Amino acid sequence: MSDNDGKKTLGLRGGGPRSGNVKQSFSHGRTKNVVVETKRKRVVVPKTGAPKPGAAPGAANASPGVTAKRPAGISDAEMERRLKALQAAKAREADEIAQREANERERAEERDRRRAEQETKEREQREAAEAIKAKAEEEERKKRLAAEDAKAASAPAPTASAPVSAPDAAARTGATNKAAPAAAGPRKAEREREERGRGVKARDDAGGRRAGKLTLNQALSGEGGRQKSMAAMKRKQERARQKAMGGQVSREKVVRDVQLPEAIVVSELANRMAERVGDVVKSLMQSGMMVTQNETIDADTAELIIEEFGHRVVRVSDSDVEDVITKVDDKPEDLVTRPPVITIMGHVDHGKTSLLDAIRKTKVVSGEAGGITQHIGAYQVTTDSGAVLSFLDTPGHAAFTSMRSRGAQVTDIVVLVVAADDAVMPQTIEAIHHAKAADVPMIVAINKIDKHDANPTKVRTDLLQHEVVVEQMSGEVQDVEVSAHTGQGLDELLEAIALQAELLELKANPNRAAQGAVIEAQLDVGRGPVATVLIQNGTLRQGDIFVVGEQYGKVRALINDKGERIAEAGPSVPVEVLGLNGTPEAGDVLNVTETEAQAREIAEYRANKAKAKRAAAGAATTLEQLMANAKANESVSELPIVVKADVQGSAEAIVQAMEKIGNDEVRVRVLHSGVGAITETDIGLAEASGAPVFGFNVRANASARQTANQKGVEIRYYSVIYDLVDDVKAAASGLLSNEIREKFIGYASIKEVFKVSHVGKVAGCLVTEGVARRSAGVRLLRDDVVIHEGTLKTLKRFKDEVPEVISGQECGMAFENYEDVRPGDVIEIFEREEVERNL
Repeated sequence: MSDNDGKKTLGLRGGGPRSGNVKQSFSHGRTKNVVVETKRKRVVVPKTGAPKPGAAPGAANASPGVTAKRPAGISDAEMERRLKALQAAKAREADEIAQREANERERAEERDRRRAEQETKEREQREAAEAIKAKAEEEERKKRLAAEDAKAASAPAPTASAPVSAPDAAARTGATNKAAPAAAGPRKAEREREERGRGVKARDDAGGRRAGKLTLNQALSGEGGRQKSMAAMKRKQERARQKAMGGQVSREKVVRDVQLPEAIVVSELANRMAERVGDVVKSLMQSGMMVTQNETIDADTAELIIEEFGHRVVRVSDSDVEDVITKVDDKPEDLVTRPPVITIMGHVDHGKTSLLDAIRKTKVVSGEAGGITQHIGAYQVTTDSGAVLSFLDTPGHAAFTSMRSRGAQVTDIVVLVVAADDAVMPQTIEAIHHAKAADVPMIVAINKIDKHDANPTKVRTDLLQHEVVVEQMSGEVQDVEVSAHTGQGLDELLEAIALQAELLELKANPNRAAQGAVIEAQLDVGRGPVATVLIQNGTLRQGDIFVVGEQYGKVRALINDKGERIAEAGPSVPVEVLGLNGTPEAGDVLNVTETEAQAREIAEYRANKAKAKRAAAGAATTLEQLMANAKANESVSELPIVVKADVQGSAEAIVQAMEKIGNDEVRVRVLHSGVGAITETDIGLAEASGAPVFGFNVRANASARQTANQKGVEIRYYSVIYDLVDDVKAAASGLLSNEIREKFIGYASIKEVFKVSHVGKVAGCLVTEGVARRSAGVRLLRDDVVIHEGTLKTLKRFKDEVPEVISGQECGMAFENYEDVRPGDVIEIFEREEVERNL
């Protein structure tokens, strides 16, 4: 009898809690049995076909697809909608799976088809190669057997003229019978060896030699491992064939004519003799010269090595090394139209750069010191009509005469800019002479036409005095009235340039070794020597080896006028070239060579030639020569100076300007000019000659400044060439007025750069020398080259704005309208003061 007196136990459908035993194990072998009950979740299952209370009649049969189980509180319509959505989702999933399987099958079939085609192709190539080889070997064997049979048949037979006795005849007959098998023996043995060789070859073909091309699957699966090349197998077969023929046949020595200059690199000598570099180095070491393959040896030593290897020596002069730069005569069918090169010329401040800015829609003037152009700029412009134009923007000051002249030498069209309110000026006349000397057409752009005092008629009339007759004066020179400020007449100017270029029919061959002219060169921070080159012919590509003046190199990178890296530069394209071993002279010609050894030989020859020329001219290259020249020229008062500039073109222009200063009694002598920061060597040279050092957009490094202070050498810094020339003129003439001189009061080093809202970039600095004042002027130096000059926007110590910060303390600085500051830059703080000047 049950505990409930015969009544059923109350519980949920599916039974009540289920119990079970769980055995727990503890450390040291202890165990424990635990009774665990598992409660099951209640599930309410309505009766099949029973309508829900309150449902419409027949609702139970409304959805025949509805299963018996469903959550409580869900209507039949909702349940039916959910089931339909579930079925639709399952159908879509099934379709997607089927589609993916079909795509996989198609891809697998395509892979199998391609693999079968590749294997068939490889098998056909392999069978064809084997058939050709077998046919060649069979013909070789037939020829060899025929030659042996002919040789055996031509053996001398015994003559019947000599009397032979019977015993002798019998003996000779027996000997002949014995010799016959002996003669046949070698041929039979050779045939057996050949059969064995063919068997070995067949085995090699089966597994020892690579059969056809190595496929990707074989490479990935690693089948066969490392295998010999076809050339190695051919050499092995040739050696085996020669050995079977009965001897080792040595290759015939190829005697070459080796061109030998005055000095040659060991590796290049081995290359010209077609000998291994290791053999040449070994021969030199046996001769007592411990050299490597990159060292240079003289011609006499190289001649002994060449004769030792059995070659002939052909001595060439030093100048013959430049013969590799041959002048290629391009065929007419190879020439294609190239963009014209236009040079903007004119007087200073007549608006040349502003006019080019208006065409380029950029702002270059703001980046030039004093608003004047200091360097030649090269730019490429695409007009609205799609025409590509290459522009050279030359400085207009008289000191840059050579730079303008260089621009005219590489240009196709000259645009002469004349201000309508200023008319023809001295540098305008010089530009006209340069254009006529270069024999290039000229277009006159009468600028500043928007000004109230503009008088274009006066400009045209003044040009008549210099044999420039414009179209409005019944001449042939095009003239266009333009305004760089408002943009008036720019379209007409571009149309005139395009028309002139079309008349010139400018063409070049891009498919040849590149040739170009260096427009500007400088020693850049972090990038090394950089040359701005205008490609004149051919195409310069990354990786090309070239020689330019006394320098050579390999193109590491090409950068266009927008600062973008490009892979190649064609004709009439201005480009910055990185990868030189030194800074070339502005105006040098760039030529691409085949090998680096050729480029190095040409550069060394040119450097030695220039050095000899300077020595012959009595150039002062050492301190002793400087002192001797100073004593020899005691009758003439000289002002010696040392010039350092940021780019080669500026240094050259300053030197030429200095040469024009002076008269029979007083003259300026440039002891040394160069590119880059002022160093201790420059200070030592200036101290020995009592000369000041002029820095144009460069600064002295810390050791040079300290040396200059100790030895009393004056260092002057300039950023505008007018000021430099005027100061030297005044110093040379003795008319020295009061000077506004800069007094350096401190230096600060940037340790970190922070970005602050509402302020911009703030440099976290440490004052290393002197004091930093809020009211003083500041310059930003990067690798001792001036990057920016201006004023401070803020000078903070912690969170407070302070008037000054002394040496050894940290502070925060922000420049006015300039944010390109980097850790490691140096801030130069200076004050201007008026002092009396004396010689």
